[in-house]
Amino acid sequence: MDSLGPPQTNGTQNNLKIGEESQASPAHSTVDLINEQKMETDPWDLPELNDTGVPWSALDTKGKVLRVVLSVGKFCLLVGLLYMFICSLDILSSAFQLVGGKTAGDILQDNSILSNPLAGLVIGVLVTLLVQSSSTSSSIVVSMVSSGLLTVQLAVPIIMGTNIGTSVTNTLVAMTQAGDRSTFRRAFAGATVHDFFNWLSVLVLLPLEVATGYLYKVTKLIIDSFNIQSGESPDLLNVITDVLTESIIQLDESVLSQIAIGDPEAKNKSLIKIWCKTFTNTTLMNVTVPGPENCTSPTDCWFDGNQTITLKNVSTTYYLEKCKHLFVDVALSDLAVGLILLALSLLVLCLCLILIVKLLNSMLKGQVASVIKKILNTDFPFPFGWVVGYIAILVGAGMTFVVQSSSVFTSAITPLVGIGVISLERAYPLSLGSNIGTTTTAILAAMASPGDTLGNSLQIALVHFLFNITGIALWYPIPFTRIPIRLAKSLGNITAKYRWFAAVYIICCFFLLPLLVFGLSVAGWQTLVGVGAPLLGLLIIIIIINVLQKHKPGCLPAALRNWDFLPLWAHSLAPWDKVVDVFVTKCCCCCKCCQLPTDEETEQMKSYNEAYDNPAMVTDGEVEKEINSKIDKIELKILKMTKL
Repeated sequence: MDSLGPPQTNGTQNNLKIGEESQASPAHSTVDLINEQKMETDPWDLPELNDTGVPWSALDTKGKVLRVVLSVGKFCLLVGLLYMFICSLDILSSAFQLVGGKTAGDILQDNSILSNPLAGLVIGVLVTLLVQSSSTSSSIVVSMVSSGLLTVQLAVPIIMGTNIGTSVTNTLVAMTQAGDRSTFRRAFAGATVHDFFNWLSVLVLLPLEVATGYLYKVTKLIIDSFNIQSGESPDLLNVITDVLTESIIQLDESVLSQIAIGDPEAKNKSLIKIWCKTFTNTTLMNVTVPGPENCTSPTDCWFDGNQTITLKNVSTTYYLEKCKHLFVDVALSDLAVGLILLALSLLVLCLCLILIVKLLNSMLKGQVASVIKKILNTDFPFPFGWVVGYIAILVGAGMTFVVQSSSVFTSAITPLVGIGVISLERAYPLSLGSNIGTTTTAILAAMASPGDTLGNSLQIALVHFLFNITGIALWYPIPFTRIPIRLAKSLGNITAKYRWFAAVYIICCFFLLPLLVFGLSVAGWQTLVGVGAPLLGLLIIIIIINVLQKHKPGCLPAALRNWDFLPLWAHSLAPWDKVVDVFVTKCCCCCKCCQLPTDEETEQMKSYNEAYDNPAMVTDGEVEKEINSKIDKIELKILKMTKL
């Protein structure tokens, strides 16, 4: 640690030197003690939400009535904010469909690319990112399978990709809690534990599916074994949310399916729904066709001079009633409307999330917080402790079935993980349950398909269901296999220290990596293997060395027991953090005096303040002056920046 500043006297100077063998200075001993106390606290322990209000027993009748009224008001406000939060997610999905929906349909139309499993996986990820709805991307795939443009085998990797793409929403929601390091650590880990589960499941099950056709064969046996009748797609929470969302925007999602199956007329259609009530009348009438080969049958074909006439069914659509939403008569393109809705929905989403977190922090105090935490995070007594996790999976599946969106459910529990109401270990099975819940909705929706396409539609939905069930069997039952929790905690620790790394993670995992794999896949198997195999081998070697460095360093040569032989930038984020700080500072202002204090200076000032606030820890008058001097310098730096 650096010295505290220029010495006041010679005697003090001797006390403040670093590395003296005789004794450590009082100031350094104080700061080291504070740091040691901080290190002893587990950052993943759920924080105590202390009740700073007046106890209930100390209130008079008026105070008790007022507290009850305020509590009921807060609860109603919380329900309203949750409603707006869910509606904003629905509008966000519609906005992404308007901005990138047609592009998604065009991507899925190229059947030659979809024949490559890796390309199909990446297309599933990218399409779901474009439309921000796994239900929409899955429905496009089902339409292609039903029309015969895509086989069930080729659709399996795409369904896996949609599972990955839908998990980005709650990761973006976690970014809104970056203001506090501890909250951000838990929130980002709670969101990315879902990501890691999906990625790890794909890494195991995609090669297995390519080699054996496991998912296709098992679901085929299920479809052939049962005489499944058509059903109806459920409408649960949508009945409530559609009242608001459909008054803002309504989309004709059949246009995306028409683009995917190659209908040329669909490309010029708008996704914005104009007519909500139509009537189609089909009439058998004489139609002029280019030649005899276009006649419906030889008996219904005759000639009138140079014209060929045939009897043909002609459908005429009558538009009865326009839809009632804000953009029904607006003369704007789909892209313009999508960008407007994107900005507004993100604004409402972030605002609702911030207010929900503040409201929960206000409501969940004292005994209320203790009861809720006990209910959500307590395990059953031995030997039945393992049952709670599976109950959480069922709860997650049931809640997702009710809200009909895994993105909505996982995005709703992310802030609860951030403020410490739900532990990461409990959020993990809830997220796994949400994956199952969204597939059960898809199964019921597939049962509403016509009889001739019911088998293929239902098989695709069952593939999604079986994929998630198999993933849970791989990464949950045995505590040792719950690798996503450990990976999420590691990433949470990194992003808490370097918050900019969260954006790097999202960009790399959901955009750059899929685009790289897609480019290599399109280039051919030779290119994919030639470039991908060495990179994958290098990654595996690095992972093995890291594991051995942590658990069995003696098994490694002396040079490989740490990464110090590499340049610092190659094994530490600290140099990159300085680059980011410089970049942000230069963007704010080119003047040196307006540069923000670094995280190290901020933490150091916090330690000095804690030492100064505790007189028992500071016994040397000269050391006290040094602490005050250092605090003044850093605060002056902040003051200069504020004035500018």
